[in-house]
Amino acid sequence: MIERSWLPYDSNTDFPLQNIPFGVARYGNKSLVVSRIGDWLINLSELAEESWIPQMPGLQDGILWPECEILRDVRNELQNLLREENRDLRDHALTKTAIFPCSDKIHMELPIVPNAYVDFYSGIHHATNVGKMFRPDMPPLLPNYRHLPVAYNGRANTVNVYNSIARPSGQTKANDETFPKFGPTKELDFELELGFYLGKESRPGVSIPIQEAERYILGFVLVNDWSARDVQRWEYQPLGPFLAKSFATGVSPWLVLLDALEPFRCQGQVQDPSPLPYLQQIGGGHFNIELQVKLQTSGSHSPQLISQTNTRELYWTPAQQLAHQSSNGTKVEGSDLYASGTISSEKPHPDGLGAFGSMLELTWRGQNPLTILETDEERKFLEDGDTVTFTGFGQGDGFRVGFGEISTTIRPASS
Repeated sequence: MIERSWLPYDSNTDFPLQNIPFGVARYGNKSLVVSRIGDWLINLSELAEESWIPQMPGLQDGILWPECEILRDVRNELQNLLREENRDLRDHALTKTAIFPCSDKIHMELPIVPNAYVDFYSGIHHATNVGKMFRPDMPPLLPNYRHLPVAYNGRANTVNVYNSIARPSGQTKANDETFPKFGPTKELDFELELGFYLGKESRPGVSIPIQEAERYILGFVLVNDWSARDVQRWEYQPLGPFLAKSFATGVSPWLVLLDALEPFRCQGQVQDPSPLPYLQQIGGGHFNIELQVKLQTSGSHSPQLISQTNTRELYWTPAQQLAHQSSNGTKVEGSDLYASGTISSEKPHPDGLGAFGSMLELTWRGQNPLTILETDEERKFLEDGDTVTFTGFGQGDGFRVGFGEISTTIRPASS
């Protein structure tokens, strides 16, 4: 039997009773911590003030507190209050002010401001494709890839919910040039990723055992880790990405708790060779979440679906990523953000779509331009005025749990 709510919503919504995500909404001059069901927003501060849900630190200041146990309790209480058979909140006068429809007057903000940001490289098919492109005479995967979750520390203060970003500038150098040039990137790209926030801190010098790692995971967001490919090629050796990745990292505004994704837990691919003991996870550590990328140019009237893949294609699980991150004793904190790395599939989607999480792969380094069917435009990489939209959801029996959209338009480089 599918659980339903007394609040009406479309059966195809990303936000049914089975989801109940959390976010921060700007309404006028005030930030509100909210939840969502269908197209309805729920003002949590009003419910907490009347003791319908547990109080949370920061609630009256519009801050979503990153604490696993508190948000789980709040989600459970909200689900109970919103169930079809529960009339307590439905018949209360508070519903007139605490629950209101989504509207253009409401702007969704960053759900949690991260203390730290780490970007992993756990998409094995993406890593393989990049290796084939840039190291054609060598094995596509470097020797360490199947032994540890490769990652680098990113720039936390450029993580945001971006409606638009300016084209970044940097140094680039072509093979036939003697000296580098400085200017706007010509190879701006998206990277389709799944991110997770922590809701619990560890102690310095103490690693997190793999079997306890998920207790630290608060919830998930979609991530667009923007990339300037030409800048990265010139600057990344020997220390890795820098300006090519630090200008913007976009996240979706709704935090979907780990509990809401439990129905979509699954086994991933077999890890060969078997990881070292501290990375060996028992049971399914992946999630069956369908991901889509749409692209709309300034000359087209509607977005075009250009890629479709799934988070189960990742090689390393979120728990393995966190266990490895903390294995040297580094302290992790609530609100830390971790991204999976670009998610691509090994084979094309059954519908004939691309199954890659970047333009780099969809056009194979620009050699096979993507055609926009409505306008007959071609794209090797992204151009000014293009809008990139990510969506993702797990499909249940009669319901889906999703993240909404992360949609961003590219502006010209700032002067």
